[in-house]
Amino acid sequence: MWQATASLPEQVAEAAALQIQKLPDAHAISAIAAVGMGGSGIAGDVLVAAAAEASPLPVVATKSYELPSWVGPRTLVFALSCSGDTEETVAAARCALERGAKLVVIAGGGELGRLAAQADAPMVGVPSSIPQPRAALGALAIPPLVILERMGVLPGAGERIAAAIEQLVRRRDELVRPGSAAEEVARRIGRTIPLVHGASGLGAVAAQRWKTQMNENAKSPAFWSAQPELCHNEVVGWGQHGDLTRQALTVVALRCLDEHPQVARRFRIVDELLAEVVADVVEVTGEGQGSLAQFFDLALFGDFVSLHMAAREGIDPGPVPILGELKAALRRR
Repeated sequence: MWQATASLPEQVAEAAALQIQKLPDAHAISAIAAVGMGGSGIAGDVLVAAAAEASPLPVVATKSYELPSWVGPRTLVFALSCSGDTEETVAAARCALERGAKLVVIAGGGELGRLAAQADAPMVGVPSSIPQPRAALGALAIPPLVILERMGVLPGAGERIAAAIEQLVRRRDELVRPGSAAEEVARRIGRTIPLVHGASGLGAVAAQRWKTQMNENAKSPAFWSAQPELCHNEVVGWGQHGDLTRQALTVVALRCLDEHPQVARRFRIVDELLAEVVADVVEVTGEGQGSLAQFFDLALFGDFVSLHMAAREGIDPGPVPILGELKAALRRR
């Protein structure tokens, strides 16, 4: 997992260079849906946030067995699954084909690969060398951006990806050194429960990524929420139980260089308010040119934080046996 995490810049670069034929006609598309779960599904969240800044078409991420009622012949559906066998994603992909939607599969094969072959739908493979879906962020998140740019739906995606690669290399080279900033953040979190705050858009996706990586790599509970929404509800919930939260929770504020000025003010005010009722408030700022580069910068930083959290507790970050147990229980009907 350490090696796979450190290779994210190369993974993104490889995915950006993909060649794919039989792309759907953009003029026949009026909406886009991205279907996926877990470490694969976050690629859909990246697509939604990135497309919101440039795409003229609406893009929605779906994390379920079912598709929205509007999905039909004029919908492009991305089915995202590292294994190709994710139960919910396979069901949604079948539904997409039944409704006549245009399907693009990004998977390591499996049932989704068979569906793509049967439907003569475009498919992008996920390298089998990637040990876990959560280590395949670049292989899963970059292809939809590249495909939509080549269709003329997401202009400028190539430049944004190139900026992300440049920043990832710079950040990776910092984080692999002993005593890195990620190691220090893991030390400050210690055995408390992280609550990760991010700004709306790609900043919020970064906060979600930190949370899920802490869950799977460090086997630790973690939670996330987004600015400015949290200023309308979550902040009220700190009015009680300060004796508990001061011992149990650490807030991690993920900042971006291009935040809305009022969002930046909200971060500062919330951090000051919470400093008295949590164990610590840690701030990490994403760097790079543009929001996509800053997202990947924060994602890589958080991946390394979660690995250091695992190492501090002597935990192997790779295996997730409880997920296997859950799937086995679902098969027993």
